[in-house]
Amino acid sequence: MESAAPILFYLEYERFLADVEAIARRLEADDWRPDFLVGIGRGGLVPAAFLSHRIGIAMLSVDHSSGEPGFGEELMVKLAAKIVGGCNILIVDDINDSGTTIAMLRASIAARCEPADRLRVAVLINNVRSKAKAEYWSAEIDREQDKRWFVFPWEALAPQSTLVVEAVAVPERLA
Repeated sequence: MESAAPILFYLEYERFLADVEAIARRLEADDWRPDFLVGIGRGGLVPAAFLSHRIGIAMLSVDHSSGEPGFGEELMVKLAAKIVGGCNILIVDDINDSGTTIAMLRASIAARCEPADRLRVAVLINNVRSKAKAEYWSAEIDREQDKRWFVFPWEALAPQSTLVVEAVAVPERLA
């Protein structure tokens, strides 16, 4: 049986700005403060850049989505060293959907040091059923109920066919 085409839900730029502002306010209301933001490529780079400007904290980046071996691993070593040295690191991504990316990043850093409370995650959209935890978010969804495929402003120029291919690549997010 063939599954239905995903529902592409285009998030407007104004909502994106409001989401970044909401995360900034949550961070400002917390006693914990990051020394560095780490944008996860591709989806977390734009939110991290905006958040970096908004809260005035330097941004680093990790390339995860390219699938190129080794890209990002060197930075995991450097991030672990920063944590060992006492720095707080905030990983920023667009969505905590299945939790695979966040779990992989946390595990990669934990394999090199004990991050304790020095490593946290912020996302624009957090799936309450994700296998990974985000500490900060703007909006929550329940993937069991919400099957929309979120198209963020920086993805809006991609051909619809490409977005559909990316959406159906992980069918459990939409099923």
